[in-house]
Amino acid sequence: MLFLDELPEFKRGVLEVMRQPLEDREVTISRARFSVTYPSSFMLVASMNPSPSGYFNDPNAPVTSSPMEMQRYLGKISGPLLDRIDIHIEVTPVPFEKLSNERKGEGSIDIRKRVTAAREIQTQRFEGLDTVHYNAQMNTKQIREFCSLDQTSLSLLKNAMERLNLSARAYDRILKVARTIADLEDMGTIKGHHIGEAIQYRSLDREGWLG
Repeated sequence: MLFLDELPEFKRGVLEVMRQPLEDREVTISRARFSVTYPSSFMLVASMNPSPSGYFNDPNAPVTSSPMEMQRYLGKISGPLLDRIDIHIEVTPVPFEKLSNERKGEGSIDIRKRVTAAREIQTQRFEGLDTVHYNAQMNTKQIREFCSLDQTSLSLLKNAMERLNLSARAYDRILKVARTIADLEDMGTIKGHHIGEAIQYRSLDREGWLG
């Protein structure tokens, strides 16, 4: 796993070279007389503030950024790179009432059991394939085979594609994430609420961020 904190603070050229490894899961190093290709399958986890001040769309913020500053800041991350990131999650400030709430959430042990069960489902799904072991590794042909949708789900995804102007690459990633959400629920078919949740994980595609 590769974790990059404050993603827009990295030089854009440094970030752009990750596009090939993220897409092809291999990296090619070229020199004058030869080129070498190495396997490069990794999980990229990145974090960033929503604006230079960190208070984007917060009406109670003491410091705000102008629209121009926002675009310059977010423009450091290209659309093609964002396309290759499966899940975008916007984390809003946690109010004091929730911080002081003594109610316990789901425990790590229980979450681990669900994740382990979902991974086992994927292992069985791809047991006949040498290069695919989990959903994120599926190519377009395999997505069409294992991520079939009913008419309701297909209509929901079509509307999201048109409204958010999503790319074909984002379409494939939504399907793979929806397949994983269904696996976590131990469901053999992808339903409309799986597609809806997967679409919600494309927050950087929404108007108001880069639009």
